[in-house]
Amino acid sequence: MNFDLSEEQQLLQDSVARFIEDNYALETRQHLVASDLGFSEPYWQTMADLGWLGINVPEAHGGIGGNQSDTMVLMQALGQGLVLEPIFASAILGTRAIVDGANEDTCTRLLPSLVSGERRLSVAYAEEQARFDLDDVVTRITPQDDGYRISGRKSMVFHAQGSDYLVVSGRSYGGQTDRDGITLLLVDAASEGVRMTSFPTVDGLRASEIEFEDVFVPKAHLLGAEGGGYSLLESIAIDGILALSAEAVGAMEVLYKDTVSYTQEREQFDHPLSDFQVLQHRMVDMFMEYEQCKSLLYRATLEVVQRGHAALKTVHALKYMVGKVGTFIGENAVQLHGGMGVTEELRVGHYFKRLLVIDAQFGNSDYHLAKFAD
Repeated sequence: MNFDLSEEQQLLQDSVARFIEDNYALETRQHLVASDLGFSEPYWQTMADLGWLGINVPEAHGGIGGNQSDTMVLMQALGQGLVLEPIFASAILGTRAIVDGANEDTCTRLLPSLVSGERRLSVAYAEEQARFDLDDVVTRITPQDDGYRISGRKSMVFHAQGSDYLVVSGRSYGGQTDRDGITLLLVDAASEGVRMTSFPTVDGLRASEIEFEDVFVPKAHLLGAEGGGYSLLESIAIDGILALSAEAVGAMEVLYKDTVSYTQEREQFDHPLSDFQVLQHRMVDMFMEYEQCKSLLYRATLEVVQRGHAALKTVHALKYMVGKVGTFIGENAVQLHGGMGVTEELRVGHYFKRLLVIDAQFGNSDYHLAKFAD
């Protein structure tokens, strides 16, 4: 199979690499983490100007009109820089919900402002009792003549702080774990009854716990079919897993390359650490695991793009491997750097923490191994 990037994808990869090299030194990232918003508004606008925010938006609405393979190229490059801006939350998850689920009027009104960076989205799907199951929903959506009312609580909503709209899953009817009866709505984050508690996550991003108390949503903000939103939510999750896995592969590449460079420079007993055979074996194992994970990422992405019959099974396998391999490479990178590996001044620990958070999003490795076996 031909895995070469297209000309447009190569240009996208190069533009991200240049942006990271010019703007994302570790000191700059730490400064942004400590800021009120947790990322840079000027950087966000630059990303909009470069066209990254329109990666999933059709050309008719001002976007690039790309698919999951284009998203993979973008997220893998962003993973190498530990970028903080909410591209994943808004331009990947949120935008996909609008493109696939909103009516034409909502798309015409909202998508151009998402592409331009004027507005941002977050997806509120997780609930504290659900763990990783998308169909375990107790947030209640009550239909009315002119719209809907939402009451409930959503957990770990990444980048909800600073978002203009929230894509919220709720139950219109059925039991707690029924797939039928789940509805998705586009909720204005400034609506009366929306209460948000935001906090930093261990990897430097921001997340929120959100309570909805009898929040009114107009009928035009329905995404997909009423009571039939599970399929849309699942497709959003699949895109999310592919994007997170691509970001993880980018982070793994930095970790193993940094480790190789460090062992070539650090001397012990008048020899570089890279001269010791046992460490050579360890770094070869890191490289092989990275390459296997990267190959499975390509396979899963292509299967989803081509709507292969085994695509979902391959996605489960990919997310399992991302969690397993990310932990393996991160632990070895930290160990081979010695005490330096856990300091805030060295980027190794920051990449490792990001990989651990990625493992926990949309189901950890144990969860997806069980799904793959089923």
